[in-house]
Amino acid sequence: MAANTTTMETGTDSNNNLYFPPKDIVRKANVKEYETLYQQSIDDRESFWAAEAKKLDWYKKWDKVLDDSRKPFYKWFTGGKINIVYNALDRHQKNATRNKLAIIWEGEPGDVRTFSYHALNREVSKFANILKAMGAKKGDVITIYMPQIPELVIAMLACARIGAVHSVVYGGFSVEALAERIHDSQSRILITADGGFRRGKTTHLKAIANEAMQRSATIEVCITVKRTGEECYMENDRDFWYHDLMLMPLDCKDCKTEVMDSEDPLFILYTSGTTGKPKGLVHTHGGYAVYTATTHKYVFDIKAEDRWWCAADPGWITGHSYIVYAPLINGATIMMYEGAPNHPYPNRWWQMVEKYGINILYTSPTAIRGLMRYGASWANRHDLSSLRLLGSVGEPINPEAWKWYHEVIGKNRCPIMDTWWQTETGGFMITPLPIMPLKPGSCAKPFFGNEIAIVDDHGKEVQQGEEGNLIIKNPWPGMARTILHDPQRYVEKYWEKYQQQGWYLAGDSARQDADGYYWVIGRIDDVIKVSGYRLGSAEIESALVSHPAVTEAAAIALPDDLRGNIIHTTVILREGIAPSDKLADELKEHVEKEIGPIARPAFVIFADKLPKTRSGKIMRRVLKAAAMGLDTGDLTTLEE
Repeated sequence: MAANTTTMETGTDSNNNLYFPPKDIVRKANVKEYETLYQQSIDDRESFWAAEAKKLDWYKKWDKVLDDSRKPFYKWFTGGKINIVYNALDRHQKNATRNKLAIIWEGEPGDVRTFSYHALNREVSKFANILKAMGAKKGDVITIYMPQIPELVIAMLACARIGAVHSVVYGGFSVEALAERIHDSQSRILITADGGFRRGKTTHLKAIANEAMQRSATIEVCITVKRTGEECYMENDRDFWYHDLMLMPLDCKDCKTEVMDSEDPLFILYTSGTTGKPKGLVHTHGGYAVYTATTHKYVFDIKAEDRWWCAADPGWITGHSYIVYAPLINGATIMMYEGAPNHPYPNRWWQMVEKYGINILYTSPTAIRGLMRYGASWANRHDLSSLRLLGSVGEPINPEAWKWYHEVIGKNRCPIMDTWWQTETGGFMITPLPIMPLKPGSCAKPFFGNEIAIVDDHGKEVQQGEEGNLIIKNPWPGMARTILHDPQRYVEKYWEKYQQQGWYLAGDSARQDADGYYWVIGRIDDVIKVSGYRLGSAEIESALVSHPAVTEAAAIALPDDLRGNIIHTTVILREGIAPSDKLADELKEHVEKEIGPIARPAFVIFADKLPKTRSGKIMRRVLKAAAMGLDTGDLTTLEE
């Protein structure tokens, strides 16, 4: 881990080709050297985080940086008084940032709205007063179920301003998913919209919300934003139009920001595994504010003039941390877009990068591969010279997709920040910095303060290059504090396996190379064992995507009496290429050549699309169940 990043040699493996950042980016970087500062952050973790915390505004300074008296229920900045919204909005009203654009929003039909920091603060104050008038108070859980429109951000910030806890449910989720989350959090207020736009069609969110409220008896107030203008059922004394409420003669100039304890809950965000009910992870005001702001500022080298586009949805942790909270704390201008990246044509994103002068684009490998399918010509129609940095999030990125992103979108001059983190971590855990040499497919090195290791099932560190379980050895400020109503599940899920050592189990398989760079293979459940050999599904998928005919792939294991498992793959071909038995055989041979005979797929199936969660992750268990003729189980998180 202590390898000097400036003296590395390029490996013989094509995955280890080094890409060096432009000198101008290194010269202007917020952090100009990694190794020394990283070591200092490990040697005195609490001093490092205290120094970062001092960059925020506190009503009262903390008594203790880290309280580890009840492991693994760590507390950060105990005794400190803060509100994340004070740092995201209130403090900017006192300086020039007040008149800067906070949000540029474009709807899928092409409508545009903008908010300065002053205007956003006004809208948040007004809506916060409305929530208070509806009986919302500190500690209440308020569920938000909306499309990606500015009112979603306003609603989140208004909840936090009055000390309420927001539970955002992604606007593509089904009735069952919404009702389950309302019930688990015992929400009394629901904020939704009549619908949204996606690929030229309207989504009917209010109809879904109405059915969910029938199934959950706790909702007493439902506030609805009029977005599509389509008719929807509104129940007397329960349902209110957002625009009507915002015209009420309430004090819109000021709603005092609630003073919160550092450990008071800020939000609940549900994440679902392959089995069991969704887990309501609880994040808090103090540590989360410090961690997200610090990671965002250093990893993406945030400057005052930046126009930042995190092309996720606020309904996911990526959107919470890096659309809403960290960019606002850091005073950036946020780009938001409501619709699909390829609607009405595959140049929609590149058109907006050019139109709004976006400096940083942060998106998922799924989106990159989807746009890569259309080739370079759509991107080449547009001037993308405003881009300075690119980013990747959500799952390991295939080296071929990385290179396309770097060459076609970044024009070989924009370093790619390939970040590894989770809903549970709150912010980036392993990530490059703009000053680092990059390896396509690697998320590089641990962020400051984090000690990462790759271990076997017994807690013994594996050799360099070997795959094992990815663990985090230390607490960090942005970590989820517990699972709502189920602290024992929090212990069992993340801490029990290595309880003796006090390590956090991430649930991912990974390896570390000789230069200290980390390569995340995929979820532990997605590791394929063939004849005793461990192969990562992502490794096989990367080999398939490196073939010029393939744009996306998924690999799963199917039981086999002789070898334990055989490899079953599903591939999506580039536009204009037809599936055939000959091509299937060619792809099998290609994987064998890239990885070895042990990785040769037994099956190559061609498809038009892959089953994915609404955040873009491939649902391999659905492919496996379908291939084996089994029940596909809970599909509430399935995109289509």
